[in-house]
Amino acid sequence: MTKLRISEVASLLHVSDDTVRRWADSGRLATATDDVGRAVVDGTEVARFMAERAVDDPALESPVVSASARNRLTGIVTRVVRDTVMAQVELQVGPHRMVSLMSREAADELGLEPGVLAVATVKSTNVGIEIPDHR
Repeated sequence: MTKLRISEVASLLHVSDDTVRRWADSGRLATATDDVGRAVVDGTEVARFMAERAVDDPALESPVVSASARNRLTGIVTRVVRDTVMAQVELQVGPHRMVSLMSREAADELGLEPGVLAVATVKSTNVGIEIPDHR
């Protein structure tokens, strides 16, 4: 299973290392120690925390100031549903849930399971850009 260092978790959550440490100290985020004594967080724990935080944290509903789509979005797999031919993979990217449909074979070859760090690559012929009204 994927083990992430505090700095990697902070980067995924767009917060400081100290914030992640405070969450760990308060029991909101479970940590362990790796073989060299560093604090690490299991990928499934990060997935749980990100999915919970995306739903419950009103601060993540902040209005868009300006934005442009990125084509590579790093996140944590939160759910994988497989049937005999296809797989539906959910990836939590900050407060955003991305869903990909792919062959079961591809999901199996990539080892996609909840807690795995993954990158969503988005290719689109139409990308909208929004700037909110600042009145």
